[in-house]
Amino acid sequence: MVDAEGTVVLRNAAAGALLPAARPGARFAEVTPAWLSAAHPARLPGPRAGQTAGAPVSGLIDGCVFEAHPSLRSDGTVVWWLADDTDHQLAREALRTERERTSFLATASSTLLSSLNLGRCMDATAQLAAEHLADAALVISPMRGQRLPMVTCVRGDSPVSSDAPAAPDDVPGLAEALRGFPPVPSRWIDPSTAPDWMVPAGFGPVGSIVITPLPGHGVAAGALVLLRRSDTALFTEGEEVFARLFAARAGAAMSAARLYAEQSSITEVLMRELLPPSLHQVSGVDFAGGYRPSADHERVGGDFYDVHPAAVEGEASLVTLGDVCGKGLEAAVLTGKIRNTLHALLPMADDHQRMISLLNTALLNSHTTRFATLVLASAVRKGSTVSLRLTSAGHPSPLILRSDGTVEEADTRGTLVGAIPDAVARTTGLTLAPGESCVLYTDGVTEAKGGPLGNTQYGEERLQRALSECVGMPSESIVERIQMLASQWVGTGHHDDMAVVVISAPRTHHLSAVNGRTRGRFTA
Repeated sequence: MVDAEGTVVLRNAAAGALLPAARPGARFAEVTPAWLSAAHPARLPGPRAGQTAGAPVSGLIDGCVFEAHPSLRSDGTVVWWLADDTDHQLAREALRTERERTSFLATASSTLLSSLNLGRCMDATAQLAAEHLADAALVISPMRGQRLPMVTCVRGDSPVSSDAPAAPDDVPGLAEALRGFPPVPSRWIDPSTAPDWMVPAGFGPVGSIVITPLPGHGVAAGALVLLRRSDTALFTEGEEVFARLFAARAGAAMSAARLYAEQSSITEVLMRELLPPSLHQVSGVDFAGGYRPSADHERVGGDFYDVHPAAVEGEASLVTLGDVCGKGLEAAVLTGKIRNTLHALLPMADDHQRMISLLNTALLNSHTTRFATLVLASAVRKGSTVSLRLTSAGHPSPLILRSDGTVEEADTRGTLVGAIPDAVARTTGLTLAPGESCVLYTDGVTEAKGGPLGNTQYGEERLQRALSECVGMPSESIVERIQMLASQWVGTGHHDDMAVVVISAPRTHHLSAVNGRTRGRFTA
C-alpha cells in the first residue's frame, strides 16, 4: 500500500518475500522495478479524486512475469496487487507460436502444392525455409550420377540452383537424410565440418546446422539443410521438430512433382506412338486426316487411322481407319495394339479379308473384351486416276465425292473384329477421277448430337450434303470442313471420338490469275 506521497505504508508477507526492500516508510519508486514505479503516478489521486484505477501493467521481477493491478482507496492510498503471470504468459506465447507455425505450414503447403514442376517446388522449399526457419537453406535431391542437384537460398535473396561436386558421405547426417533415415540432432553436428559448397558465399561463420530428410512417397525425396550464423541463436529442439513438420510437407510436394514429371515423360513417349500421323501426298495420291478425341483434355482415344506407303513403286498404299469400343486411355491402348498388328500384317496388304481375319483372331486371343470396327483402303495412282479397293469390317461405308457433286456410298460391308470367331467382309473396287475424293470416317461424326435442340444426330444425310459442297476442294480442306461442321453441330455438348481420312486423286490443272486483277480461272 502506497500513500499519496509515494511512500510505502504497508506490505504483506508475500510482498515482502518478493520485494524485500519495499518496507513501510521506503519510497515506492526506489524499491520497486521501473515498470511498476513508472505506472504508479498515474494512479495517484489529487485533483482527480474518485477516479477508477487504470488497467493492470506487467513486467519482470526476478525473471518471472508479474501482473500488477492498482486499487484506489478512499483515503488516497493505492494498493498494488501483484499476481505471478509467468505460466499464463508462457502459455500465451506458446499458443501464439503454434498459431504462427500452423498458419505458416498451411501457407507453405498451398505454395508447395501449387506447382507440379520439380524445379519450382525445390525453389519454393528453399525460399520458405530460409525466410522462416533459418538464415539459409539448401534443398538437395538424391544423387544424379556423381553430383548432387541442389537449390540454395539465403534469407532475403532468390534461390539458386547448382550441383554439388561431392559425395553425401562427406557431410555428417546428409547421406542418412537422403536415404530417408531419421534426422541427426543439430547438437551432434559440428558446424566446422560443413564443406565449402554447403555454405553460401559471404554467409560467414556457421553457428548451427540442421539436416533432415524430405520424406516422399515411400522413398526420400531429398534432404533439407538449415544453416544459422554464429551470431544467431542455436536451433532448439522445438525448432528442429517444426523443421521436420515443414520437411514432411515439402517432401510430399517434391515427390508428387517428381512422380508427375516421370509420368509426363512416359506419357509423352507413349503418346507419340498413339497419336495419328500427319498425312500428305504419297506416290501421287493425296491423303489428309483429322482427329478429335471425345474429351478436349485428352489427346488420344478409340479412333485411329494410318497410311502405309507402298514398299514398291507402282503398288498400292494401304489406309486403315478404325473405331475401338470405348473412350479414353483404355481404348487408346487397344488402338495401339490394333495399329501394331496391322503394321505387322502389311506383307499381305493385298488381301484385305485375310488381314481382317488375322486381326480378328489376334483380338479374340487377347485378354481384352473390347471390339473394333475397321475399314481398309488400298490406293494406287494409275495415270491421272486413282484406283481404290475398299473393305469395311463393321464400319460405316466410305463415301465417294464425284466431280459433279454426287456423293456415293461404297458397296462394302462386313462384321466387326474382336467379337465373333469369323469376321467376314466384302471388298469393292472403284476409280477416282482427277479432283474426286473418297472419305473414310468414324461414327463419331454422324452420331454427334447437337443442333437447335441439342439432341439430334448429325447423321449421314447431313454429312453427304456437306460433302457435295466440297467439290474441287483439296483433301485437307475437306477434312477441315467436315470437322468444323461436326464441331459446330455439337457445340459444347458431349461427343464421341471423331476421325476423318480423305483420299483424293490430284487435279491435272491449277488455279491462275491474269494480270493480277481478273478472277482466277482453271488452266490445263
